[in-house]
Amino acid sequence: MARAALRRRLTWQRAEVAAVTRESARAFRLSIRPPEWPGHLPGQHLDVRLTAVDGYTAQRSYSIASPPERPGVDLVVERLEDGEVSPYLTDVLRPGDPLAVRGPIGGYFVWPYDGVATAAAAPVQLVAGGSGVVPFLAMLGHHRATGSAVEVRLLYSARTLEDVIGRAELDASGAAVSLTLTRAAPAGWTGLTGRVDRAMLGARTIAPARGPRVLVCGPTAFVEAVAGELVAMGHDPGRVRTERFGATGGPA
Repeated sequence: MARAALRRRLTWQRAEVAAVTRESARAFRLSIRPPEWPGHLPGQHLDVRLTAVDGYTAQRSYSIASPPERPGVDLVVERLEDGEVSPYLTDVLRPGDPLAVRGPIGGYFVWPYDGVATAAAAPVQLVAGGSGVVPFLAMLGHHRATGSAVEVRLLYSARTLEDVIGRAELDASGAAVSLTLTRAAPAGWTGLTGRVDRAMLGARTIAPARGPRVLVCGPTAFVEAVAGELVAMGHDPGRVRTERFGATGGPA
C-alpha cells in the first residue's frame, strides 16, 4: 500500500490552474487543482514540468504555500528574468490552463512536532530568507487551522516591504513574527533592518536552553550563515533543519 501511494505521488498528472495572482514585487501565487491529490504535510513541495513543442522539458520544484486544510494547492513562484520556467509560470499561464505536476514530495523539512499539539511540546522557531518563507506559510496556516498550542516564532528577512510574501497570512497567523528589511525601509518604519546576524538571532528567536525545533529556509548563503550562528549560540545541531535553493532570490 505504501509503495503504491509513493508511486502515485511520483507520477506526473495534469492539473488545472485555478488562479494566478501577484504575491509581491517579484513573486506570483499559482492556485492549482490536481485531479488526484492525497493531501500534503506542511513543508512538502511539488515538482512542475514544462514541455516545449520540440519535446524539450524543464522541471522545477516549488514549496507548497497552502496548508493541507485548504482545498487545492498553492505555489509561490519568484520570477527570474533569465529563468527557464518562472517567466512562463508568471507571465503566460492563465486560469484554466493545464500544468504537469507531481507530488507531494519530501518528509524531512516538514512541520516538526510529530503531531503533538499541546503547550508542553517543544517550541518551534522558523527563520526565512526571501522566498524561503513559502513553506512556513503552509506550516503557520496549519498551526492556526488546527488550533495548535505549540509556541511558534518566525524571523523573516526580506529585501523591502514590497518583497514580503504572504503578508496577510503572516498577520493572521497568530505567531510571533519578526520582519527585517535588508535593502530599504519605508518612511516611518519601526521594525528591524539589516541582515540576520547573531545579535538579531539572540534578540528575536527562542533561546537554545528551551530546546526549540528550528527550521531555516532561504538562499544557500543565508541558510548556511544562519544555521552556523544558531549552532554557535548553543542550539542542538540535530534540532536544526535546513532547506536551501541555490542563488534563487538573491541574498536576503
